Amino acid sequence: MNKTYTCVVVDDEPIAREILETFIEKTTNLQLIGSFQNAFEVIDFSKQHTIDIYFLDINMPEVNGLSLARIINNSANVIFTTAYRDYAIDGFNLNVVDYLLKPIAFDRFLQAIQKIPKKETIHTKNTTPNFLFVRSERKMVKVDFHQILYIESIGDYVKIFLNDKTIVTRETISNIAQKLPQYNFLRIHRSYIISITKIESYTNEFIEISNKALPISRSFKESVLQKLAEM
Repeated sequence: MNKTYTCVVVDDEPIAREILETFIEKTTNLQLIGSFQNAFEVIDFSKQHTIDIYFLDINMPEVNGLSLARIINNSANVIFTTAYRDYAIDGFNLNVVDYLLKPIAFDRFLQAIQKIPKKETIHTKNTTPNFLFVRSERKMVKVDFHQILYIESIGDYVKIFLNDKTIVTRETISNIAQKLPQYNFLRIHRSYIISITKIESYTNEFIEISNKALPISRSFKESVLQKLAEM
């Protein structure tokens, strides 16, 4: 390799993360920019940073490595790390770079790195914005996707609930939905859209976000529960 590759490690086991972090630090042209214990953390992080290589554990709670590999930037390289051989076929079906079986030896780690495609540059400009603008209080207000908790339709208005405030705009929820990335947002009711990464818990009837129970309507229930089951 003749360039520096930015890397992140995603594994719910602290010792496994430490081993990979050490390997990355020892390897020329690899730069560790993040280490995470779950998929939700890295999804938010990836919206703000360019990541060349993902080292993903497969068997993680809530959102496993296979699901995460399906939704991250497809220009990145994925190397799976797992203690279970049974996932190998699934991993290679996703066209990942390599599949490392734990415990991982340093020489085997280096072999995986050598499989990274030799390109002049791995970075591709992300032309998809990670925000939208809505009209509120006589001005256009920028709304970052990663700050959205959920969106509620009330009559002719939409309320966008963020981490630290609420924005009200005269807009239809259907129009807002078209501007949101489908991998990260889910319509659960004719009046509600939720951010998948902000889910605290859910049942067949409700999704809880920021201590508020949001209803899943009958018309959306099948698609919502199917989507959540895949995470």
